[in-house]
Amino acid sequence: MATVLVTGCNRGIGLQLVTQLHARGDTVIGVCRQPGDELAGLGIRVIAGIDVADGASVAELKASLGSEPIDVLINNAGILRRDTFGELDYEEMLLQYEVNALGPLRVTEALADNLKAGSKVAIVTSRVGSIDDNSSGGNWGYRASKTAVNMIGTNLMHEFKPRGIAVALLHPGFVATDMTDRHGVSPEVSARGLIERIDELSIENSGGFWHAEGYKLPW
Repeated sequence: MATVLVTGCNRGIGLQLVTQLHARGDTVIGVCRQPGDELAGLGIRVIAGIDVADGASVAELKASLGSEPIDVLINNAGILRRDTFGELDYEEMLLQYEVNALGPLRVTEALADNLKAGSKVAIVTSRVGSIDDNSSGGNWGYRASKTAVNMIGTNLMHEFKPRGIAVALLHPGFVATDMTDRHGVSPEVSARGLIERIDELSIENSGGFWHAEGYKLPW
């Protein structure tokens, strides 16, 4: 079985990812800021106190892992701040960029030496970052941060391909979490689809932008 590291694993999709991966026998490392009772009760290794928006914090994550090999790195941590044109909070927009776009880059760069040929990097992004698919506008900071991380993921694909490391950009669907006021499909269903997409990821299809249900999304 694989060694899988998941960021943002304390609730929602992240919690379901670590739950399902652990249940099938993978060695799971959960990374979060503050672990809750449900995460603590799983019996997996948890590295807490890690903020992906903070370089020093990510350096602590690297120090905790040392040279431990990672087969699958899932960058799941993310935040959503709703905003309206005319009342935009640019500090909040920058925070979303720090967490949603630079966070996966910080973590992946810090742990690059823990990855090896055959390893996989997954970034949980969103279809709202698709320029072609934007039919409603709104969510200025969130949309822009997800568009940025799609580019970052594509850059990582080019960076890692010579090393035999595959990268996927994955949209979890419209999921019933705190971000969506509990509307949408269950985190269990979403996580199951994400895991299926990661299992299918290879160097041949590296760099794709996929819906958790299995179809490609437009850029």
